[in-house]
Amino acid sequence: MRRELTLATTEERRKRGFLLRKGSPCPPFLRGSEWVAALLVVAILAAASTAFAQQSPPARATATIGGKTVQIQYSAPSVRGRKIFGPGGLLSRDPTYPIWRAGANAATTFKTEGNLDVGGLSVPAGTYTLYMDVKDPEQWTLVISKATGQWGLTYPGASSDLGRVKMTMSRPPAPVETLKYTLTDKGGGAGELRLEWEQHAATVPLHVK
Repeated sequence: MRRELTLATTEERRKRGFLLRKGSPCPPFLRGSEWVAALLVVAILAAASTAFAQQSPPARATATIGGKTVQIQYSAPSVRGRKIFGPGGLLSRDPTYPIWRAGANAATTFKTEGNLDVGGLSVPAGTYTLYMDVKDPEQWTLVISKATGQWGLTYPGASSDLGRVKMTMSRPPAPVETLKYTLTDKGGGAGELRLEWEQHAATVPLHVK
């Protein structure tokens, strides 16, 4: 018995979606209303993702020290009225506490074109990840990890550390709403790494070898 395929009218397709045989609906993902709903879901998810990323936008600090480029790439979270450091602070709820990723989103990347001395720690040219030990909110320790590419609230462990360096602490002249790294060339192959957030500022000297 021979069967014929007939196309639905334009009006039927408007109401029900494309019909290959009259009276036989197409797969659900081609229905007009469901297709629109799917597009809306995708748009909402994309907007939410963008909004989340904008809360901690990407940032970069760069300096040329002793003829060598030093760079930090990070995401910059904001205080937004929250307590950040110390018992009960935002960071104390992180699963890696007292190690803090010193940024947000992707791991904070430290890249040096030349061999450095960072506060007495020898750091060969290369790419590293920066963390902070903030167990004592008034005395931070810089953690330089050989592991790279992490995302989120992760810490690869002390076995991946290149080393740790005590930082010099101070208070910024005014509260710092958005986390900020600064790299400064001080001349003669010397420089400084500075991290500021909330009511805290931490620095460590850099020297190109």
